[in-house]
Amino acid sequence: MAGTGLGFRRVEGIGERSVSGALAGLLSLTSDAVLAFDGFGRILMANEAAERLFGRQDLVGADVRALFPPAAGVVPDDAFDPRALPFSTDGSTSSLVVVGAAGAETGISVRCDRVSAPGETYLLVAYEDDSRQAEEREHDRLVQELSRANHRLSGTLSIVLETLDSRDVQTLFSRVLEEITDTMDATGTVFYVAEADGYHLRGTSSSLGEARVPRFMSFGRTIERLASQAGHALRLRVLAPEGADLRRGRLARRNVVNEETREIYHVMSSVLPPFASFIAVPVWFGRHLLALIEVGWDHVHPMRREDSELLDAVAQYLSVQLAGAFSAMRAQREADLREAASGIRESMMSAGSVDEKSVAAALEAAAGVLDASCVQLAEDADEPGRMRATLSDGRTCSLAADLGATEGDQAGNEVVVQPVREGSALASALVQEGEPAVGALVDAGMVDGTRCFCLVLREADAEPLDDLELKFLERVATDASGLAHGDEVRRQDKHIAQALQTGMRNELQRVPGISADGIYSSATQAAVIGGDFYDLIRLPNDRACVIMGDVSGKGVEAASVSAAVKTALGAYSWQGLAPAHMVRLLNEFLLGFSRLETFATLFVGMVDLRGGRLTYCSAGHPPAFLVRASTGAIEALDVQSGVVGAFHEMTYRNGRVSLGAGDVLLLYTDGTTEARATDGAFFGEDGLRDAVMREAPRGFEGLLGRLLDALDRFTSRHLEDDVAMVALRFDQVGKRQMPRA
Repeated sequence: MAGTGLGFRRVEGIGERSVSGALAGLLSLTSDAVLAFDGFGRILMANEAAERLFGRQDLVGADVRALFPPAAGVVPDDAFDPRALPFSTDGSTSSLVVVGAAGAETGISVRCDRVSAPGETYLLVAYEDDSRQAEEREHDRLVQELSRANHRLSGTLSIVLETLDSRDVQTLFSRVLEEITDTMDATGTVFYVAEADGYHLRGTSSSLGEARVPRFMSFGRTIERLASQAGHALRLRVLAPEGADLRRGRLARRNVVNEETREIYHVMSSVLPPFASFIAVPVWFGRHLLALIEVGWDHVHPMRREDSELLDAVAQYLSVQLAGAFSAMRAQREADLREAASGIRESMMSAGSVDEKSVAAALEAAAGVLDASCVQLAEDADEPGRMRATLSDGRTCSLAADLGATEGDQAGNEVVVQPVREGSALASALVQEGEPAVGALVDAGMVDGTRCFCLVLREADAEPLDDLELKFLERVATDASGLAHGDEVRRQDKHIAQALQTGMRNELQRVPGISADGIYSSATQAAVIGGDFYDLIRLPNDRACVIMGDVSGKGVEAASVSAAVKTALGAYSWQGLAPAHMVRLLNEFLLGFSRLETFATLFVGMVDLRGGRLTYCSAGHPPAFLVRASTGAIEALDVQSGVVGAFHEMTYRNGRVSLGAGDVLLLYTDGTTEARATDGAFFGEDGLRDAVMREAPRGFEGLLGRLLDALDRFTSRHLEDDVAMVALRFDQVGKRQMPRA
């Protein structure tokens, strides 16, 4: 025998490669008899204790069956079958009797199990033992195994009972991890969820404390790939680094051995859990890999096959619970982000005007929701195709990036959100500047002639933005861009409206025999133009046409329709048409003119001073008041027709009323009667009638100003709609006022 006490020789191609060096060292140290034999029953290796126990010096190469009854000392002729051995090969203990060197029978205990090695290899351990010692040892072993199995079963039942039908994600991500850690007597447990871009850390057991745990693993980074390919739990051990690795300094990769197949993998240190030994457990739902659980120990720990099988069973149960929990979690996360986006939008709207600074503030707020920082960018005027960035420490730098990839349409108004890709020019530039390269580039398009875009970045070891977070950023950017562009359009509309207002300024022509006054009050200081308008047109033969209208809407559309209506009515009045006929023609004109669903209310009156008559058509307009000079009474002109520009074939009627010298006609828009007090009460026709009764006796001059003052007092100077009023006093009625035209 060799000095190591190990009998070994080559037998028909069987050599030292079939048994590891570690096993050889173990055999030389143990006092138990140890044999290794192959699938043909040939003994490959034996230690001195085995030679003493079986009384043979030539064990290596012998048939293992010849050592045990019923074939003791005889080599059977039939083919070797491990199932025919007098002991089991599953690792359990068997009691046998063998014949020693002196021919005496000796009671022994035998344990045999198949080991992972090239070919079919079995390891057998035997020791002398009398029946009582054997029974006691077996009893102790069984009690220990039973205690361990009971602990595993109790832990598994706790997991099932505490998570049964649970949709509480927090329960699944915390309590289960604690139960698994306790059940496996492990140092800790970590939990990753499989999402579109990789595996995101969603929970750790409390025992890990401040231990460094990778927060994200992209697809194909060894551990998850191995577990996915195997389809079941893997028992893995991180090997100690070799001297050459230590001398190189920081270990970028570590060697990890598969305890079942003895394969060695080179794994990036950044994706390894903080364990020396661990079991990686894939969680499957059908054919879809939902998650990865890693249960580990901070020291080299013997991991049994039944441990991985137990964890596979736990994962199979949890998969059903997790599928529902993940769906609920995603829906809740989506709702939270949608609410956050709405809050940012409301903040922008409440701030009033939205400009470039407002858009930048909105993007910064969105970054805060995602636990990220916002790096503002600007196109580098000196270097086209690059961006000037203001970094977190206040430094500015030029970053290489393909801006063309985010320009959208030719106007540059399309919102684009792109994740920062690993290995891209932008990512490389950020790393070079010492900035994290985990996040997204957000381009909100052009605002006031300036591009609004930024980088939303997380810490270097953080998980990347998922699809819900990217959609959130896109929504915030789209809202901000839309509000900013809306403000631009409103400002442009305001300028256009001002131009239209200047071109169609409300005016009352001088008509002999008529004193006229008009007033217009905007609901807000900012509202330069609305849909209210009026006009007094002097016509031949002591006649005049008075017009008051209110077009629905505000801004350019309302102003352009108002201008068209005034122009059309002016032309109709010179044709000598009756008011109802004029309004009927205008109705058809408006239905073909406006691209929007715009309608108008109108009062069109033809004044005949010689005849002392007023012929009018009130098309959906508030009834005009006629104040009689002779009695002071107020008459409402209440012959009413439908609005203009809403429907074809609308019927319009004329109303007629006689006029006397000194009578006053009051026209007004609905902003007057629909004005509200602070308690919500309407001013109404009665309020206006009372004000006219009170103010008319004080004279025509300043009448409209006094009525407007009364309205301001009633509303506490808070009008909700524009107000327009026109007053005509018929000074001379029944005789010729001017030369024939």
